[in-house]
Amino acid sequence: MLKTLRVLLVIAAAAYAQETLNNDAVVKMVKAGLGETLVINMIQTQPGNYTLTPDALVKLKQDGVSDKVLGAMIARGSGAPAAAAGAPPAAPTSPVLGATDTDIPQGLDIGVYYKKGGKWEEMLPEVVNWKTGGVVKHVASAGIVKGDVNGHLQSQHSRNMAASPVEVLIYAPEGVAITEYQLLHLREANGTREFRTVTGGVFHESGGAQRDLLQFEGKKVANRMYRVSLPSLGAGEYGFLPPGAITSSNSASLGKMYTFRLE
Repeated sequence: MLKTLRVLLVIAAAAYAQETLNNDAVVKMVKAGLGETLVINMIQTQPGNYTLTPDALVKLKQDGVSDKVLGAMIARGSGAPAAAAGAPPAAPTSPVLGATDTDIPQGLDIGVYYKKGGKWEEMLPEVVNWKTGGVVKHVASAGIVKGDVNGHLQSQHSRNMAASPVEVLIYAPEGVAITEYQLLHLREANGTREFRTVTGGVFHESGGAQRDLLQFEGKKVANRMYRVSLPSLGAGEYGFLPPGAITSSNSASLGKMYTFRLE
């Protein structure tokens, strides 16, 4: 079985080495009969540029893409185009910083960073399991849920320890605004953490859906880069939820969240 999987992986890698994976490429692999594990491996190791709007996700579900494969696409996010065969990978484009932000290093990847010991450290993301919950629910075609949902993180504490006041740097993907990120307070529950928010579109609005949402402002310091100061957070668990999260009505689906802990 392992030998067969390796052969399939080599064949698939050769077939797609010259192109960046996208929605059509994922559908092509699924319809060709490649196993779910193999498709997910390709998504995790190959550059990708995926369209993850609600309409696009509906189309992917209709084409037979499983929830686990959708979760891998969301976790991977939009990547840079693949380099030509044999060519070295292109160096990341560095944002042009203002004169007052000389402490920010060049060459950062898209993601979230926080100040620790006077240096910027990567805020490692965690996998979020989504489940429908609360008062407001609306299920669209293909089982995509819009409205009030609960997010669950399996571990009790974040791996990222921060000190107050918290300094955060958000380097957003192309076309994403700082207002699309949500800062949420995470609540401990039976050795895990959970939160409630609105995702996938708002049809109504309930107080419960907004209970864990915290307000913040981001100062733009470069193209797609924002600096966030959080001086008044108390002890506890928090997280930045990037745009593009979805849920499924049938089973928990996956997203990611940049979490940190204050003691």
